[in-house]
Amino acid sequence: MQNTPLYFLILLVSLVACRPVKRAQKIEIAVTSKDTVQRVVVDSVAKVDSSGILKDWYQQMGRRTITFNTFYAKVKVDYNDASGGGQATAFIRMKKDSVIWVSLNQLGIEGYRLLVTRDSVYLMNKLKNRLQVRSIQYLQELTELPLDFQGLQEVIIGNPVFVNDNIISYKKNDDGLMLLMLGDVFKHLITLDNNFNVVLSKLDDANELRNRTCVIRYSNYEYMNNIAFATNREISVAEKSKLDVTLEFKNYTFNQPLTFPFNVPSKYKRM
Repeated sequence: MQNTPLYFLILLVSLVACRPVKRAQKIEIAVTSKDTVQRVVVDSVAKVDSSGILKDWYQQMGRRTITFNTFYAKVKVDYNDASGGGQATAFIRMKKDSVIWVSLNQLGIEGYRLLVTRDSVYLMNKLKNRLQVRSIQYLQELTELPLDFQGLQEVIIGNPVFVNDNIISYKKNDDGLMLLMLGDVFKHLITLDNNFNVVLSKLDDANELRNRTCVIRYSNYEYMNNIAFATNREISVAEKSKLDVTLEFKNYTFNQPLTFPFNVPSKYKRM
């Protein structure tokens, strides 16, 4: 379980693991992924016109955004990279716009406890009696992006991030809709089913020097109190090597009373 916190943090931020765009660049109709991630292509893409249909699609996608006060989940995490892989169980608790709490377990033993507030990151290593305290900018160091608490919160709950109405191309078919968006950070190919649920999100680094890409697949949607929640997520992040992460939400609840215990024993060494 030595590397579990790092893998889990990568998992949380992988949705936004692209460098900022230095300047607006022309995006070709065919959006291809890197060699280490499965190829995703939009072909026969219609050119965007000035009609209101794109605005309507964007608004319908926005209506699928999950709103909540509190959130709890038990998640099975499988990860694999060039050096191997492993499994862990993550227990997640969130209070909207306030606190994110994560307990990481392996073989029934809690090894790490993570607490993220709007301005700080706390990581308790319960195996080695250590506590790391960082500012929220630690997330930016990991991602090389201006990632804040709210962005991390959206990633965990399953809402797409870095979406905007600057849709430069699209494709509509019987299975759903594909939209290609250009933002200030990266190019984003997003695929929606006929209910406007996200089934695929693909981010490409516009900085050719970094050559990074990320593909996230959402599946097994469940519906609860008008909330559509993807209980399975597959994430592939690639640059020179590849990281694959699978999340399986075993159970989850919204808007129930929660506590966020994070008592640090006096014997812990602060790093």
